[in-house]
Amino acid sequence: MRSVHRIRLSLALLSALAFTGCLDDDSGSGDDTNAGRLNFNGFSGLSYQTASQAGTTNAAGEFRYYPGETLEFRVGDLPLSRGVPAQQYVTLLEFFETTRTTLQTPMVDEEGLTTHTLTEQQVLENTTLMNLTRFLMLLNWSENIPEGEGIELRKRVISQLNAALPNLTGPIDFTASESEFTATTPSLSPANQLLAAICFYPEDDERCEEPPSQAEIDNAPPRPEDADERDPDVEYKEDLQAKKERIDNSVRSMEDTSTEDAQTYLTRELKGISTAVAKRYYLDDDVASYPASDTAIKQVAVRRIGGGLALAELEAISTRPQDIQVHSTDWQSAEVEYFVAGPTGGESELLLSFRPENTYRWVRKQLRVIIR
Repeated sequence: MRSVHRIRLSLALLSALAFTGCLDDDSGSGDDTNAGRLNFNGFSGLSYQTASQAGTTNAAGEFRYYPGETLEFRVGDLPLSRGVPAQQYVTLLEFFETTRTTLQTPMVDEEGLTTHTLTEQQVLENTTLMNLTRFLMLLNWSENIPEGEGIELRKRVISQLNAALPNLTGPIDFTASESEFTATTPSLSPANQLLAAICFYPEDDERCEEPPSQAEIDNAPPRPEDADERDPDVEYKEDLQAKKERIDNSVRSMEDTSTEDAQTYLTRELKGISTAVAKRYYLDDDVASYPASDTAIKQVAVRRIGGGLALAELEAISTRPQDIQVHSTDWQSAEVEYFVAGPTGGESELLLSFRPENTYRWVRKQLRVIIR
């Protein structure tokens, strides 16, 4: 007779589910739409539209949609993407048709199991995606985006962006080469022109003023060496030069965020989503043990917290097939069959990789099987 340790929902897991499960609870929305989220840590202030809904992503990056709809995203009056399938989680990787298509083709890892993470890393090499990500990161109110925090697009930034758009020398073209999109010489690229027109400080902050001209600096009197001789109502040459430097240094440029910065940001967002998705699933057996003489076919099944399990694909391997062998997999029943093939004292890990419906992401779980 086998001894099986059933999986338990720990307090830590329940805490995580309280966070990730909030997207399933639409009771507070006042309608029958679903709630989706842009990125894992949120992306607030983006305008979105579906065939039936329109609004701005909230502090958690949430938007409303009906199943089957697609999304159009804008930052103020600047279009970013369209035709993005609306779903529980959306990332910047899905903003373009080419990257969306690539995500649908998973890769195989060194263990021989299908995974989406290698494909995501491949997509992060896409220049158009990097241009978009770097640009949006620079629109965040604070210049840095600490781990665990999302992007915040404030109304003050968006209003300045809208005012500057008509004055650009060309359109914001995310499909341009990196050198064209980030150019500072011989003239600023449209993306850099737009960033230079935005002040990321309160309206009354000195850094939002026009910098002193070189003529103003040259014509100003030098600061007296004796502090007692200085007039507090006079802006001296040194004061104006320092003010100009403060204002110039506050202007953001595409060079302030690198491709590596964008890849790091997106990687942690993608990891957060994958972890949240995986936490919704478990195996009905965590650890199982059998005598060496029990070679009957055994089963382990995938379960989903809250029910409603529906898989699109399922595969499994044994890390020690000389001890435990996989007999068959069935994605429809979400079960893997296996049997004991080794002597007493042997053991193996059964690794299950499966893809839930309506996502390109694969989830991996494991069962430890001991031969006693």
